[in-house]
Amino acid sequence: MKKDFQKIRVIDSHTGGEPTRVVIEGFPDLGNGTMAERLEVFKSDFDNLRSAIVKEPRGHTAVIGALLCEPSDKNCIAGVIFFDNAGYLGMCGHGTIGLVRTLEYLGKIKTGKYKIETPVGIVEAELDENDFVTIENVPSYRYKKDVEVEVKSYGKITGDIAWGGNWFFLIQEHSFELKLENLEELKRFTISVRETLNKNEITGKNGHEVDHIEIFSPTEKADSKNFVLCPGHEYDRSPCGTGTSAKLACLYEDGKLKEGETWKQMSIIGSIFEGKVRIDNGKIIPIIKGNAFITAESELILDKDDTFCFGIR
Repeated sequence: MKKDFQKIRVIDSHTGGEPTRVVIEGFPDLGNGTMAERLEVFKSDFDNLRSAIVKEPRGHTAVIGALLCEPSDKNCIAGVIFFDNAGYLGMCGHGTIGLVRTLEYLGKIKTGKYKIETPVGIVEAELDENDFVTIENVPSYRYKKDVEVEVKSYGKITGDIAWGGNWFFLIQEHSFELKLENLEELKRFTISVRETLNKNEITGKNGHEVDHIEIFSPTEKADSKNFVLCPGHEYDRSPCGTGTSAKLACLYEDGKLKEGETWKQMSIIGSIFEGKVRIDNGKIIPIIKGNAFITAESELILDKDDTFCFGIR
């Protein structure tokens, strides 16, 4: 008897080294609600497909998934729901850049400005003639400044809690050299910080978990170099779009960045985003510029007889 396989078509890309896997066909219908409402359907009814798409053996811990949807807002070219090996993301800057290049690859858009609906709001993206994508993110802000925590084995650590589409704890003062040779120690430290925040019930607004930890250092090649721990204990290869957005909001509120002034943010592997802010009715709107490259077009095959059909959990 011929098996009835489930097949999911995807386009892979990377933005500054960070992979994005855009699901373009084969996913179950999530209804006609907003992206926030469809996210809840995804989470409650199809979480097994999340892990099937991004976890091993088909994926790996760094892959960010992006489900391409018809937008509920007709002013938008597309809707998107972002997810990873640990769960779901409100917004993803590098993933949005990857999504825009994917839409171009599919022939759905050309150079120009487009609106994209996400679970946390509408973002605007512009694709230029040099294949760079500039994103106007959701309004970002610092929630708490100079939050001090006692981290086991590391002592007192101070950071800012800020929103850039996801929640971040941003640490400027630390003793680490941000280079790949120190990757495991950087991961141990940032995981310890996040565990300490959770243990002490230190959260973002309305009790939301601060699930991204970001540390910074000066560098001659940009305005700043960062290391970002993502929710699934993996690090961001790109400079992190939502993390850069949170950083820009803090810089602006501290008077260290003027409206329209460019800030170059480098990642742990050396890729760079250009960022700036504009102010709209008192709200800080981060603007992030980067580029992405298509790496694969493939069809995922799900065989329910496979013990690891829905990922290694």
